[in-house]
Amino acid sequence: MKKFLQEFKEFALQGNVMSMAVGVIVGAAFKDLVTSFTDNVITPIINCIGGAEIQGRIHLLGDQYINYGAFITAVINFLIMAFIIFLMVKGMNNLANMGKKKEEEAVTTKECPYCKSEIHKDATKCPHCASDVE
Repeated sequence: MKKFLQEFKEFALQGNVMSMAVGVIVGAAFKDLVTSFTDNVITPIINCIGGAEIQGRIHLLGDQYINYGAFITAVINFLIMAFIIFLMVKGMNNLANMGKKKEEEAVTTKECPYCKSEIHKDATKCPHCASDVE
């Protein structure tokens, strides 16, 4: 049992698990923010355009309705969330790639595949052995 608790502690305190937990909590709070924005800002704007009623329902039998307004609101919420997540991932990828680009730009030489001497990265012919280099 002690080993099991030790393994669980190591798993729970890994950086990836903690980051994921923070991401889930922030995501849940962000979802509420987007839902409020959609319900209180976007839906009234859509309702004003041409008298459209996004809160609408189609009456079936008795107390049964098809609530298409709630579905449209959910679709708008999803699109906003997906767009924001896309922008966040794109931004994080750009930040991660900035360091890689600087490392690539710092490389100014390459090795000749024939004589193994160091030559300029743009060279097409080795100055040491006169071999054509790709």
